[in-house]
Amino acid sequence: MTTVAAYAAPAGKAPLERTTIERRAVREFDVLIDIKFAGICHSDIHQAREGWGEAIFPMVPGHEIAGVVSEVGPGVTKFAVGDRVGVGCMVDSCRECDNCKTDLEQHCTGMVGTYNAIGKDGEPTYGGYSTHVVVDENFVVRIPDGLSLDVAAPLLCAGITTYSPLKQWGAGPGKKVAVIGLGGLGHTAVKIAHALGAEVTVLSQSLRKKDDGLKLGADHYYATSDPKTFEELAGSFDLIVSTVSAPLDFGAYLSLLRTGGALVNVGAPEEPVALHLFSLIGGNKILAGSMIGGIAETQEMLDFCAGHGIGAEIERIAASEINEAYERVLASDVRYRFVIDTSTI
Repeated sequence: MTTVAAYAAPAGKAPLERTTIERRAVREFDVLIDIKFAGICHSDIHQAREGWGEAIFPMVPGHEIAGVVSEVGPGVTKFAVGDRVGVGCMVDSCRECDNCKTDLEQHCTGMVGTYNAIGKDGEPTYGGYSTHVVVDENFVVRIPDGLSLDVAAPLLCAGITTYSPLKQWGAGPGKKVAVIGLGGLGHTAVKIAHALGAEVTVLSQSLRKKDDGLKLGADHYYATSDPKTFEELAGSFDLIVSTVSAPLDFGAYLSLLRTGGALVNVGAPEEPVALHLFSLIGGNKILAGSMIGGIAETQEMLDFCAGHGIGAEIERIAASEINEAYERVLASDVRYRFVIDTSTI
C-alpha cells in the first residue's frame, strides 16, 4: 500500500478537506497513474451530498481522470511508463456476463465505480481528487496526443455520456438534434453533435448563454421559459438529449419530437418525474436513458474528439477551491467544467 494525498468528504454534506488515503500496490495487470487533472462532475456533488441515496464515507470523488503512467505491473501489455491516459466512471466489472462480453461494461451488475463503490478486494474505491490512482489496465484508456490533458479530463465522463447516445440514436447529417441544457454535459453534446454533422439546437431556460452555444457549434438556440418555443418547435427533432439534473415537463419536450423520435436522458434528477403516457403513444415516441459507455466506446470517443479538435471548455482550479466550485456548479456559474490541477493537492 502507498499513502497519497487527496481531497475527501468525511461525511454526507460535509465540506471536502485535504487528507491522505491508501492506494494498493501495483498488481500484475495494474497501471499506476500520476493524476494531473480531475474534472468536477455534477454527479460528484450528488454522491458527496447523498442526493442519490446512502453513500460510502470518507469519499474521494472524481471520475474524470487524466494523467501519466508512472509504473506498470509485469503482465501489462497495453500501456508503458510515460503514456498519457485517462480513467472514467468505472474501474472494474465481472468481465464474464453478456454485457461485459459485448463492450457494455457500464451495465454489468458487478461494475465497480471509480469511487463510492466497493472493489473486488472488499475495499472502498477512491476517485480522482488525489495525486495517484492504481487501475487495472483494462479500465484505462489512452488520451491521444492531440488532446491536452486538462481539456481531456472531462471527456472521461461528460464526453462519453453524450457521445454514446448521440451515436446510438443516429445523430449525423440530415438529423435534427436538440440538447436540453448548456452546462458541463450539454456543451460537450453540442460540440460532438455538430462534429457528427447534425443540425443542432440548444434548449435552455434563458438566452443568457446563446452566444456561447452558437460558438460551440449550435445552429439554433431557444429559451424554454418562452411558451412560444414549444409552439414553434413542435414536431421538429429526430433526437433530444436531456443533460439537466432537474425534473422536466416531459410532455412538453416529447411534443418537440418527430414521429418515432427519441428523448434520451443523461441527466439524473434526484426527484421522481411524472409522465402522461399519451405523450409517448401519440407519434410512437421513445423516452430512453443512457449511462456513459463501455471502455471501447470511450476510447472511440477520445479518438473522435482528438480528430475533430474537441476538448471540454474548462476553468482550472486549485484543490483548495473545490468546495467553492461545488456551490458554483449548483448555481450554474461555470463555463463549462471545473478541472482540478492535482499538483495543488
